[in-house]
Amino acid sequence: MATQVALFVIVALGFCCLAFAFEPKPLQDFCVADPTSSARVNGLVCKNPMLVQANDFSFSGLHLPGNTTNPVGSRVTPVTVTQLPGLNTLGISMVRIDYAPWGINPPHTHPRATEVLTVLEGSLQVGFVTSNPDNHHITKVLQKGDVFVFPVGLIHYQRNVGYGNAVAIAALSSQNPGVITIANAVFGSKPDIGSDTLAKAFQVDKSIVDQLQTKF
Repeated sequence: MATQVALFVIVALGFCCLAFAFEPKPLQDFCVADPTSSARVNGLVCKNPMLVQANDFSFSGLHLPGNTTNPVGSRVTPVTVTQLPGLNTLGISMVRIDYAPWGINPPHTHPRATEVLTVLEGSLQVGFVTSNPDNHHITKVLQKGDVFVFPVGLIHYQRNVGYGNAVAIAALSSQNPGVITIANAVFGSKPDIGSDTLAKAFQVDKSIVDQLQTKF
């Protein structure tokens, strides 16, 4: 009997802790982000509801093409909680991606979000790679109106395979999805990852790593 009571208490405490650790549904109509607050929480503090305005729920400019004059030939225009405070706690955001001819959105991950991408103009080769040990490359060429999903946390990319500009729009399942561009993170970290470590990891000569690190 004592053992059963002890197990009941442990289970009850477990459910109690789970209930306080995570609330999957909103507890209020909205929680507009207050970036001026010094409070540190997992996310952004709510703005006083009496001070909320329509502009907190609005963003303008997504119809404007991004400048793709850069080494990779693409530009991402984000609409996350940073640009649109009303997204705070709602678990959603979006981006516009412009691609020059043969431009790429280089391999990257979103540590906190799944991404659903829709091609508005042009043709894009897209793909993602599954986790170890398979590292299976799943890829497809998309045309205007096609939709593709990149599962949360997996390395993925897009490449314009047409001779004209391409445009896509994507929704992400977090107000702050985060982005880790693989090349920037590996070769451009501050302080540097040791070139000996990277040379061994990529199985190349150290001089190649040194050259790559100068580009990031």
